[in-house]
Amino acid sequence: MRFVHVYAMKPEPDRVRAVAPRHAAYWHGLGLGGYLGGPFDDRSGGLISFEADSREEAERLIAADPFVREELLASSSIEWWLAVP
Repeated sequence: MRFVHVYAMKPEPDRVRAVAPRHAAYWHGLGLGGYLGGPFDDRSGGLISFEADSREEAERLIAADPFVREELLASSSIEWWLAVP
């Protein structure tokens, strides 16, 4: 199953910059199939696409994200994405 996590950052740029390397290392370190992710051009948030066996697994992975753990997200959503090649 492919999931998409779309999130908006709180307006705390210094904290975001401090945590961003841990956030990136976390997602890269998972070695998830089909992982793609990155910030929006204006750094207001970002998008991550990845594969997981269930929504519950996807939610657990997102909950462990350093941005989430440090409470830096203003909003976020997760969707099961039916990507069409």
